[in-house]
Amino acid sequence: MFKLPLEFEASMNQKQSEDQKQTEETIINKSGEDFITCIYVAKIAHFFHAITTTWSKNMTSHTLYIIVEHLSEETHFTCKIDLKSWQFWGKKGLKSFRVGEKRMDIYWDLRSAKFSTRPEPVSDYYVALVSEGEMVLLLGDQNKEAFKRTKSRPAMLDASLLHKKETIYAKKCFCTRTMLGQGKKQHDITIESVLSGPSDPAMQISVNGTVAIRIANLHWRFRGNEKVFLDNVLVEIFWDVHDWLYSGPNFGPGSFIFKQGKLEERYSDSGSYINDESCDLQSPSTEFCHFLYAWKTE
Repeated sequence: MFKLPLEFEASMNQKQSEDQKQTEETIINKSGEDFITCIYVAKIAHFFHAITTTWSKNMTSHTLYIIVEHLSEETHFTCKIDLKSWQFWGKKGLKSFRVGEKRMDIYWDLRSAKFSTRPEPVSDYYVALVSEGEMVLLLGDQNKEAFKRTKSRPAMLDASLLHKKETIYAKKCFCTRTMLGQGKKQHDITIESVLSGPSDPAMQISVNGTVAIRIANLHWRFRGNEKVFLDNVLVEIFWDVHDWLYSGPNFGPGSFIFKQGKLEERYSDSGSYINDESCDLQSPSTEFCHFLYAWKTE
């Protein structure tokens, strides 16, 4: 079982709390900017590092930020990649830096990347972090091209996604993707604002096209949480849509949290819990959380 040292886990929890506060301030101050931030933990040369990636997009810019931190030495490096570069060659590159005593290289190729309305590419790209010939973190779907260019080998222990947060702008239907359940499978999440009656707001949350939660009487249940099982793994969903209903013309976002329990906490076919620490040897003990800020555009 891949377990984080207690001091590292405490540092990550503090970092997540600080990052969430900064994110909320960013949302307030920079309304209209879409972003997706992910925090990973990776083991590099016997030390744990935090790697933060942020895809950010607004009317004037489209950027990827990568921050690599060596928490025990309080050092970090930030790489900024401009995705709106007018120069085609600028969408493929390499940067080298040192975190602590170790050299790291960031390779990227976004020349053929396909995008939707979200700031993160959908396909046909890679962003790779390499240290001492080992692939520390690999984003995108062009794995073969990334390994060929970097001449690296797979990491002995895969980087683990601990934390994800993002903003979404839509009228009534908010769509995102997140990594829940067992393994590294992406799931489609849809949040829909609907009406149960002429003046009775309701909301439903679907996973992969199937309704998982339906909340009626939203005027009374604008805050709450429910538990569902996805791939036999417990997932708790929290929501707070007070500002959708009561903020008047200055609408605030609906806030959602998708929190996955530890993967050893599973649900059996007979309806009882299973505690089996061997069910996923590559999973960190820290729970995964996905924070979503849903802004209504009407």
